[in-house]
Amino acid sequence: MPDDGSGTVAVLVSGGVESGVLVATIRERFARAQPIYVRCGLRWEAVELAATRSYLAAIARPGLAPLVVLDEPIRDVYGPHWSTDGPDVPDADAPDEAVYLPGRNLLLTVKAAVWCRLRDVDALALGSLGSNPFPDSTDGFFQELESVVSRAMSGGPRLLRPFSGLRKPDVVRRGAGLPLEKTFSCIRPVDGLHCGRCNKCAERRAGFRDAGVADRTRYADRHRPTGTRGPTPCIG
Repeated sequence: MPDDGSGTVAVLVSGGVESGVLVATIRERFARAQPIYVRCGLRWEAVELAATRSYLAAIARPGLAPLVVLDEPIRDVYGPHWSTDGPDVPDADAPDEAVYLPGRNLLLTVKAAVWCRLRDVDALALGSLGSNPFPDSTDGFFQELESVVSRAMSGGPRLLRPFSGLRKPDVVRRGAGLPLEKTFSCIRPVDGLHCGRCNKCAERRAGFRDAGVADRTRYADRHRPTGTRGPTPCIG
């Protein structure tokens, strides 16, 4: 990732640990960090967006631009699906494949990239990890997507993925001095809290545990035992 201290870099934020650490990193290394949240109408987004605003307020300083919220409705496409209002939200014992959201990285990245192109923002950073196994998270996918976006708009932002060689515990350690308890990673929130029982809560707990960093997250179910979780299924 270039480090010349100039210009604006947009950051696709999702409320989670990866994007939280990423936006703080961009804020430190560039003149201006522009967080962008894309709202798709999924069941956890009201809590997630509130957590994003709270986290950004906690790390606010000169160079961190106000959050931009874009809409990319997907409920009509997914239909009766666990991510909208369907039953069977994947729990802590479900495989990571169960939380795959088709086309998510494609939709979020393109929406944010068009916003950047229309405002002459030359770079868009994403917090996706190298351990992510899904087809829309590979190096090749993002390289080709950057090329397609540029051809479609006669120019477009570079897609930066500075965490592509890292795993979740690595990112947690990098953000150990940040208010990570304000980030949000749950797909079945309970009264505004992490449920403590879903696939994403299990992954979050394992990330802090394996990083050796205290997890100050408030879970509705504080005692749910979890095993080792794999990679996050979508942009951090």
